[in-house]
Amino acid sequence: MERNEQQDKQNLQNEAIVSKTVKQAQAVQLQSAIALHQQGRLAEAEAQYKAILQVQPHHVDALQLLATIAAQKQSYVAAVELFDHVIEINPLHAVAYSNRGYALRELKRYEEALASYNKALILKPDYADAYYNRGVTLEELMRYEEACLSYDKAIALNSDSAEAYSSRGFVLHELKRYEEAQASFDKALTLKPDTDFLFGNKLYNKMNICDWSNIDKHLQYLAEKIDARKKICAPFTVLGLLDSPLLQKAAAEIFVHERYPASHVLSAIPRYARHDKIRIGYFSADFKDHATAYLMAELFEQHDRSKFELIAFSLGQDTPDSLRKRIATAFDKFVDVRTMKDDEIAQFSRKLEVDIALDLNGLTTHSRPGIFALRAAPIQVNYLGYPGTTGAEYFDYLIADETLIPKESRQYYTEKIVYLPNSYQVNDTKRVISKKVFFREELGLPATGFVFCCFNNNFKITPTTFDGWMRILKHVTGSVLWLLEDNATAACNLRREAVQRGIDAERVIFARRIPVAEHLARHRVADLFLDTLPYNAHTTASDALWAGLPVLTCMGESFASRVAASLLNAIHLPELITSSQEEYEVVAITLATNPEMLAKLKLKLEQNRLTTPLFDTQCYTRHIEAAYTGMYERHQADFPPENLIIHCRDVE
Repeated sequence: MERNEQQDKQNLQNEAIVSKTVKQAQAVQLQSAIALHQQGRLAEAEAQYKAILQVQPHHVDALQLLATIAAQKQSYVAAVELFDHVIEINPLHAVAYSNRGYALRELKRYEEALASYNKALILKPDYADAYYNRGVTLEELMRYEEACLSYDKAIALNSDSAEAYSSRGFVLHELKRYEEAQASFDKALTLKPDTDFLFGNKLYNKMNICDWSNIDKHLQYLAEKIDARKKICAPFTVLGLLDSPLLQKAAAEIFVHERYPASHVLSAIPRYARHDKIRIGYFSADFKDHATAYLMAELFEQHDRSKFELIAFSLGQDTPDSLRKRIATAFDKFVDVRTMKDDEIAQFSRKLEVDIALDLNGLTTHSRPGIFALRAAPIQVNYLGYPGTTGAEYFDYLIADETLIPKESRQYYTEKIVYLPNSYQVNDTKRVISKKVFFREELGLPATGFVFCCFNNNFKITPTTFDGWMRILKHVTGSVLWLLEDNATAACNLRREAVQRGIDAERVIFARRIPVAEHLARHRVADLFLDTLPYNAHTTASDALWAGLPVLTCMGESFASRVAASLLNAIHLPELITSSQEEYEVVAITLATNPEMLAKLKLKLEQNRLTTPLFDTQCYTRHIEAAYTGMYERHQADFPPENLIIHCRDVE
């Protein structure tokens, strides 16, 4: 009996020694795996983590790090399962909850992700990374106030986080708390000056409040960095600052290469058998009360259903407004895909055998280029929402016209160009103009005197454009400039800039946002719309012309700077297109001081409004359908994309 007890004791000691040895070996193996992991040698690290788990299936650290690799490899479903296993073993593992939240967010299971972050923060209230990632998730849901509070918490816990300051700046910008956003961007730049695209975000925010301090220096720096292929600015911002198709293309290429490179995760897209109807997929985050939807609603309704099947892929919030309801009923299929991942949407589009996918967002704030990087359709088109090249090899075509992209400018576009006759921009002739009659006094305008106006967004107003406007006001006694008031800071800054140029601040008057039908009606109180450069009026130019207000533009070199000229050519008013700042100012002053000339111009606009191509939606629809057919037939014949010119006779 005594010998048995001694033997048992010896056996236990031997087991303890073996266990200790195993643990030491596993610790060494784990450190080796972590070192490989940190070096980016994921396959080797993964193999070692799995080896540890074969011996000790409940090794929490190995399991947690294996899950992290799954997330790094974008295998998010597997990552969630592994993080769940970690949490099952250790329900108090805050890091696992936080990392699980990240994987769920990437799967666009946002509410579950938030719940996971919240659990992590209950377990570890001082967890700065969890607050930051929770903020990112709320930002995805466009719950900006809550996102801002979450970023505030992250910053309070880690005041050196440039990422948190940068993200906080973005949501403050979206909340139109521009001055706070500026401070946040500045802090982020101080902490990490080379943060990708941060300088551009700061500059765009400054332009939204018309803060032009050091603008020449900033623009020179911006151009130099883009030319050096640095990740300095998102391409949309560049459209409004640099009238250079070359730099705009470079900025787009830099951005797309970094954020949305062509992906081969999915298999090569097959060539579909010829369909009875060409299947058109319109992809947009803006099937709602939005400028793009205002323009396109009637196009969707006018499409020839005997030749085309229409599918809407809605990437944005499901808003209850009347425009969304109208658009939804115009499609054969209207699919809300906002909670689906990019690859799921691309696969869904392939399953539906969409022949032509049209991206209506391009490289704007809520765009989803990743869908097209995966190839959602055999033919992919950049259309309407983004006035420039995407810089992406996976977009085959860009829809434009000969005013926008002259033959010699094609080199600045990665897409092949489809030239529509007249103008590339569609319009909705069902847009209602309120019958309300506005009086100058109720709008804050003087009872007499010439009213110049511009209802473009504030970020489009550059110092050069504003200089010209002030010179025009100096030459036209008693005239005023009527602008859209997006925010009080911009209004204050613009009035101050006017005074610095010798113009009484009271001559710059601001219009508040009102319902669209009434906004269109109040155009009739103005005398002449003055356009901006290098980012022209687009929908706002159509608004003015539809309401009977002449638009004076100065045409630049880039797509965005030639849109108003495109519209004016389509409504047969080329006399309102100028090609230099001096000519622009002379024409504005001449029209303002020659009432008979202006009256004749307004009469011509009235006569042309419904007799020229700009507002002939039915004719426009036939032209773009001819474009779709041309793209489709080339593809079916196994020809590569090529520049296409659509003529009016093509639809006769």
